[in-house]
Formats: sequence, C-alpha cells, structure tokens
Amino acid sequence: MRPDGLPAAVLWDLDGTIVDTEPIWIAAEFDLAERHGATWTDADAERLIGHDLLESGQFIKERMALDLEPEEIVEDLVAAVLRHLASGDLEWRPGALELLAALRSSGVLLGLVTMSYRSIVDRLLPHLPEDVFDVVMTGDEVSAGKPDPEPYLAAARALGVDPRDCVAVEDSPTGARSAQAAGCHVLAVPHHVPVGAEDNRTVRTSLVGLTPQDLGHLLRIEGPRA
Repeated sequence: MRPDGLPAAVLWDLDGTIVDTEPIWIAAEFDLAERHGATWTDADAERLIGHDLLESGQFIKERMALDLEPEEIVEDLVAAVLRHLASGDLEWRPGALELLAALRSSGVLLGLVTMSYRSIVDRLLPHLPEDVFDVVMTGDEVSAGKPDPEPYLAAARALGVDPRDCVAVEDSPTGARSAQAAGCHVLAVPHHVPVGAEDNRTVRTSLVGLTPQDLGHLLRIEGPRA
C-alpha cells in the first residue's frame, strides 16, 4: 500500500469487468457449434468465462467433438470477436471508465490482466483513455492462464509492486482465484456468473460510485465482504 493509503496498483480484468464482451464470445461459441452440427449450452458457455483460451479451446473440442485443434478453435473465436469489435459496438460496464479515470488521476499504477489475446486488446485500447494502463498482460503472453496466478504475478512484477499491495478487479470466480492465488485482494463485481465472498475477496454489485480511497480501504480489511 502507498503511504497515502491507496493501492500500489489496481489490476483489471477486461471481459465482463471493463467492457461486456462475454456475450460476443458466447455468440461465437454457439455459431461454431451450429456450423459443425454440434451441441452447446448456456451452461457450457458460462463454464468457460474467465478461463485461459487454449484451455477453453480444448474443452470446446471435446464437448463439441470437433476435428479441430484447440489452437484452431481459438483462432475461429478470436476472429469472430474481432469482426464484432470492428463495428465499434461496445457496452462498458457501469462505473468502470469512471473508476479508471479516478485512479489514473490519483497516480495509482494500472495493469490490464486479461485472457483475451493481444489482437483483441489492441482493438479495444483505442476506445479507452490514452495510455491508461501502465502494463498490459494478455492471454497469449503467459504460459499459464487464469485461474493460475501467473498472469497477475507477471503484471505485478512488470509494475515493480508487491501483489499483496494490489487490488484486482474481476467478474468471474476463475479470475478471482487467479488474483487471490497471486496475493491480491480481489474486488469482484459478478456479471454473467456468480462470485461468492471469501477471505481476501470483496463482492459488490457495481463499480458505480467507488473511489480510489475505497479500493485502498479494501487492503486494510480482513475476511470476506459482500
């Protein structure tokens, strides 16, 4: 924690946390299933939220019984998401952009820790305030994705901060487990899937109205908060 009581850094998930891209991914999965005459359900889609893309590709391959490699499945899904993003039709999560701006104004270091690939992140970053993130860690830049702690550990290391002095903002149990395993306090704002309160995890229904000082307070509390 900084001397002024603010987090050393705030590490943000992207999909479902800053921008609501999860429905785009899910639509791409259903389209893939339809093109191959396979079965896919809402429960299947929800199971993959927040996960490493190659692990998701392996699950899809087995669940849909596809004659495709996980890498090919991921390429198909990423291409579909990029086509949608090209339209510029983005839905921001309530309060996310405002909190990002307030943290930047307070001089708090900001990191993006996402399982989306760099090609998708590069398409989204121009829609955010310029140079808002000091570090960007994508799913194709780590050897182990969420729920492994590596993405958050790598982001904290790149920022030169202790993960225990960081708050991670997440929307899924998978992402929350990744950040907690790295030592971060997690601020979870569930969207498409539920996230329960646990030690070192605070659950809120929205980011609206939160301040940098509120996030600093999270590092000084113990036990689960809902």
